[in-house]
Amino acid sequence: TVASTSAAVPFWRSAGITYVAYSSVCANLLRNCLKEPHKSEALTREKVHISRSKWADGKPQKPSLRLDTPED
Repeated sequence: TVASTSAAVPFWRSAGITYVAYSSVCANLLRNCLKEPHKSEALTREKVHISRSKWADGKPQKPSLRLDTPED
């Protein structure tokens, strides 16, 4: 048999995106397929809240809150 290394590579990786980005695309497609009122409820849950702290001299600095919403 002929072994191909590209056969073992997930298609999202061969497309040049990360699994998180692929998962986000799939989630957006699914949310857009829902009927109301489920669609509007799901769209409110797609917001992302990230708290990020920088470290200096071995101590965390004041965290910054980042609010992101996926772009269509």
